[in-house]
Amino acid sequence: MIRIHQVTLPVGHEPGALKKKAAKLLRVSEEEIRTLTVVRRSIDARKKTELLYSYILDAELIDGRHEAAAVKRAKSVNIRLEKEEPHRFPGPGSERLRERPVIVGAGPAGLFAALSLAENGYRPLLLEQGDPVETRVKRVEAFWSGGEEKLDLRSNVQFGEGGAGTFSDGKLNTMIKDPTGRGRRVLRAFVEAGADSSILWDAKPHIGTDVLRTVIPNLRARIQTAGGEVRFGACVQELLPENGIVRGVRLEDGTVIPAAAVLLAVGHSARELFAVLERQGVSMEPKAFAVGFRIQHPQAQINLRQYGRVDAGELGAAPYKVTAKTGSSRGVYSFCMCPGGFVVNASSERGRLAVNGMSHFDRGAKNANSALIVTVTPRDFPKAGPLGGVEFQRRLEEKAFSLGGGRIPIQLFGDFSAHTCSKAFGDVEPQFCGGFAFANLRELMPEELNQAFLEGMAQFARVLPGFDRPDAILAGVESRTSSPLRMVRDEWMESNIKGLFPCGEGAGYAGGITSAAIDGIKAAEEIIRRFAPPG
Repeated sequence: MIRIHQVTLPVGHEPGALKKKAAKLLRVSEEEIRTLTVVRRSIDARKKTELLYSYILDAELIDGRHEAAAVKRAKSVNIRLEKEEPHRFPGPGSERLRERPVIVGAGPAGLFAALSLAENGYRPLLLEQGDPVETRVKRVEAFWSGGEEKLDLRSNVQFGEGGAGTFSDGKLNTMIKDPTGRGRRVLRAFVEAGADSSILWDAKPHIGTDVLRTVIPNLRARIQTAGGEVRFGACVQELLPENGIVRGVRLEDGTVIPAAAVLLAVGHSARELFAVLERQGVSMEPKAFAVGFRIQHPQAQINLRQYGRVDAGELGAAPYKVTAKTGSSRGVYSFCMCPGGFVVNASSERGRLAVNGMSHFDRGAKNANSALIVTVTPRDFPKAGPLGGVEFQRRLEEKAFSLGGGRIPIQLFGDFSAHTCSKAFGDVEPQFCGGFAFANLRELMPEELNQAFLEGMAQFARVLPGFDRPDAILAGVESRTSSPLRMVRDEWMESNIKGLFPCGEGAGYAGGITSAAIDGIKAAEEIIRRFAPPG
């Protein structure tokens, strides 16, 4: 197979243009190319008057013996022979499991750990405190329309099948290096479960919250078909350690489930369980994360700045990414940017309020929104220890709840800068899921963080003119950007409690759907490597 990098063609080119360009680069006829596969496609928008697609292609010639000669003739560092090795699971270990492995949490890490174990004959039991997607969606929509009295503490935007990513843009891009092919395995599994095939080659792939609601049940069915069990409404109350070794888990209803291998794949909002784990001696440490606001701009404005056109057309709603370094050395940056999306009430505790962003696959809503967040470290936390970051989050969320009277507190950016409460919207039409109310968000975060945010906004406006428009809508508080702690694990992904394998976002080792899924696969591999399947 020949891999060709940096193949550029104008946006809107004819389908046959790719093969024609590849043949020219390889100095072969189009008829000599058996298959041509798009590995990756990104948008080159440096020249707004000449938008380009940039491709990486895999070409197979009808006579494979001629491929090396074609590469040699091309005389280009962008053209070389490539052999892609598929991901392979390790062979099973020798230590026999008496009970099936238990997985706690049905987010991306838990789902892909369960799928990996099930398809290798380990018959895992996947425990999820929330509801299956079909029921969970109804509970969340009832909460958005009915307010806090409709909040289900076990099944909400944070908890339930699919994890917090179910109510998001469903972005799948990740910064982690993946030479083993685990990431490709994740993407293919999503496509087989109903996601659009573009995620296999799009440089910024996303599934969309609407499509995820079909994809996730299909993944569940695949786990069950392979011999795994998925149990909902099963809230793990505590581990059952004995002499530093895990012996199982106890559920909230008192049910004891014995297990010598427990894979802990809870999300970053599993605060009650974090406190239990600390009491039970699981080694954890606080870690830095970031907090801030969601901001809304008209999507047409972002399209114009990024692509030079109001209507993005076939390019789809334009994303952006902005970063800044402030005088206080705090980083300020965009996070979980949702083109054509909504800002949602993502609360999971009574008397506390958090927000997130969400988009459908078509990204067809009027506004672009993104979290604009400021880094915080354990030095900012109100108490020492692994749960200091949780306490920091909770205090911000309590303030947000109070400011909005239980609804999402919002403010126009110009009024935030002037330290005054907004009274009316400007030209930016609000796009929210859940009730909202005007408030003075300057009262929400410590002033040091507010000043860093303002400094970041000034820098962003130099990159994207108009980004600091006075009627851009802010909403708070974006506090669940990543886990506020890390569960310490060794090189075999095992905790100091032997037999306990923490993984994913809640454990502090992932930062999105794909990275969490990959970490779940890695943890499953360690169980496979050590244990033989249960009899």
